[in-house]
Amino acid sequence: MIRRFAAAAGTTAAGVLGWSLFESQWVELRDLEVPLYGLPPELDGLTVVHLSDFHLGTLSFNGRTLRKAVRWANESPCDFVVLTGDLLSRQRGERELREAISALRPRHGVFAVLGNHDVDVTRDPFSTPTDASVVKASGAVLLENDSVVREVNGRSVQIAGGDPRLGEYWYQLAHLADPAADLRILLFHFPDVVRYLPPRSFDLILAGHLHGGQICVPTPRGKVRLEHLRAPYWEGAHRTPAGMLHVSRGLGASFVPFRFLARPEATRLVLRSAG
Repeated sequence: MIRRFAAAAGTTAAGVLGWSLFESQWVELRDLEVPLYGLPPELDGLTVVHLSDFHLGTLSFNGRTLRKAVRWANESPCDFVVLTGDLLSRQRGERELREAISALRPRHGVFAVLGNHDVDVTRDPFSTPTDASVVKASGAVLLENDSVVREVNGRSVQIAGGDPRLGEYWYQLAHLADPAADLRILLFHFPDVVRYLPPRSFDLILAGHLHGGQICVPTPRGKVRLEHLRAPYWEGAHRTPAGMLHVSRGLGASFVPFRFLARPEATRLVLRSAG
């Protein structure tokens, strides 16, 4: 009996590990309409491809998922591509990062912020900080507590980005918002930033970090997400007082090359006027 139980447990564990490796490469590629109050008619239909958490350089399939996402992003015209941090976990992933970013073809540019792994604030003892020049040389605009404005269809679109090393001073990101812009977008690695911002600071806030839990255990009360045990906003779109928040599950895996009940994702956000 004990041997049978052990054999069954071993078979189950092997099956779960095999599926988790498969799921870590099974990228969900989706279009998501996001209603924004006050969005000018000229910006209705504006598209933003949101990619996050590549964690390149680790022993994983992270590079493969990123290449799938880049090919998909280029299949249809889009206005902006945004990258919300944790781009590299090891320096050996720098070449893959340069190739991926330089291959993207949005109309109005690629914009990026760094994540905690990029600045080596992580529990990973082998993590190495990302050289910011690698991101910039790839053609992306790296935003470190600053912003840029682009004109689209005669309207101004502000894209602001925060540095994860702000620590307890996340509230300072509110000062980046340009009240004269017709659309204000904030990129920040941590979704919790919405708790530190005044109401209506930005129209759209894009974040990552949580991986949707990465490895999840199903229970009658829902998923127990092991990557981060608690979070107010795990994934998807959420209307918050600070602005509409979209949290990406990201494309890579960190620490272990597995995902379970938390597929990697790339999302094309289609912005719609909501009155």
